[in-house]
Amino acid sequence: MLAAKVPVAQEGYPFIGFSAFLTLIFAILGLTGTTLIALLATAFTLYFFRDPERFIPERADALVSPADGKVILVEDVMDQNFTGGQAYKISIFMNIFNVHVNRAPCDGDVDRTIYVPGMFYSADSAQGALRNEYCATLLTTSSGSKIAVVQVAGLIARRIVCWLEPKDHVQRGQRIGLIRFGSRVDLYLPKETSVQVAVGQKVIAGETVLGLLP
Repeated sequence: MLAAKVPVAQEGYPFIGFSAFLTLIFAILGLTGTTLIALLATAFTLYFFRDPERFIPERADALVSPADGKVILVEDVMDQNFTGGQAYKISIFMNIFNVHVNRAPCDGDVDRTIYVPGMFYSADSAQGALRNEYCATLLTTSSGSKIAVVQVAGLIARRIVCWLEPKDHVQRGQRIGLIRFGSRVDLYLPKETSVQVAVGQKVIAGETVLGLLP
């Protein structure tokens, strides 16, 4: 049975509260049009920070999607920045209508987290992939596989939140952070991974299987 949980990310409370407060003030002042606009903004903010429960696949070799969105890249790369070797890179673009809570792709131990400040180009652009602000979490599975989850800021994203610290242990599908508002997540997987997704495919964080470890 899933544990009961308020289905809104805690980081959204200040935004939702402020928007709701403005809506109340406008209503008291009798500004009908402005009140309706503020009410719509409150509703959208609440929708943006939604945090639904997910049903995590049970098979031990499954690597699940760390984000909701669309796969925009699947390629074989030499990853010198994170895993230190040949890897499959899978990029998932999140628009403002996707759930923005990110999840762990697998069970593993956090080796380290790397935060690098940068620019805020569109997250699905070539410039964004190379120069945007990001936060990378490096994981090691029980079998010794190295996996990197990289949260990348986007055009209107101004805040990357990562809840993990070195030496933490995470479980597949566990909530690990979020990005506000609209961005991408890059996943670097071992070369021996059997990739299960293709460019253009819609994925769901914690549920969609991106690959299978040997």
